[in-house]
Amino acid sequence: MSRLAVLVPGGSGQLGKDLSAVGAERDAAVRATSSSELDITRAGAVLEGVTELVETARAEGRTPVVINAAAYTAVDAAEDDEHRAFAVNADGPRVLAAVCSSRRVPLIHVSTDYVFAGDATTPYEPDAPLGPRSAYGRTKAAGEDAVLGSGASAWVVRTAWVYGEGGSNFVRTMARLASEGVDPSVVDDQRGSPTWTVDLASGLLELASVIAAGDGPRRRVLHCTGGGETTWYEFARAVFEEVGADPDRVSPCTTAEFPRPAPRPAYSVLSNASWREAGLTPLRPWRDALSAFVRAGKNSLVDS
Repeated sequence: MSRLAVLVPGGSGQLGKDLSAVGAERDAAVRATSSSELDITRAGAVLEGVTELVETARAEGRTPVVINAAAYTAVDAAEDDEHRAFAVNADGPRVLAAVCSSRRVPLIHVSTDYVFAGDATTPYEPDAPLGPRSAYGRTKAAGEDAVLGSGASAWVVRTAWVYGEGGSNFVRTMARLASEGVDPSVVDDQRGSPTWTVDLASGLLELASVIAAGDGPRRRVLHCTGGGETTWYEFARAVFEEVGADPDRVSPCTTAEFPRPAPRPAYSVLSNASWREAGLTPLRPWRDALSAFVRAGKNSLVDS
């Protein structure tokens, strides 16, 4: 199997941190950069970063791959700041893909369930029609188009309901509320598949290894999420259970009772069939991953 040299724009986020951690366990040389270190909207910075990746890979006998984890993910804020969201989520990937194409470096671009309308009743396949209903979803869909139409050796990997160590996410919020004695109401009419960044990072690095070996999947859009599906309410109850709190403290509500600036997909379960068909290892069931996440960070789960 090829030894990897991986550049991760957006590397200061939850996924980027776990790509670095998992990469270290697999002898992959991962350089995870923050937006201040590598702004993907600036062509000169991207060219410099990818060129350095290629030179490092050549010097160390590794195969270079870029995994783009950079994104504007403030879903509600994007409704009033779509121009900025478009710059990061669409223009940036376009620049990155163009540079990767010119330097012949494979690109894996991470995308989202929000590119779909959310009105399905069965898991979305990669070739299902897009229908984003939020600014965030529209800009991410535009980013996918930019990458896939760039001529680069590129793959788009959609994921959903991501959580990990550090930063703000649903699991940490629920754990904090549990510790503070707050009894939250959580929407019970939105369905998806929670995904731990450690598992996602492992999957993305497996994909990168396959691509580096010259066996990249024929299908250029793949779905990769935790196994199974749930609602935010059921997810919250599971978090309470894992941290030793009474899950009955969590009460269900409807989306209409909890309005947000950006519309959320009511159903955004992504089918992982394409991932399995590519010969890649399916991510573990979401409930098992949640248990492992809580065990791994029990002492620091509510610190940030």
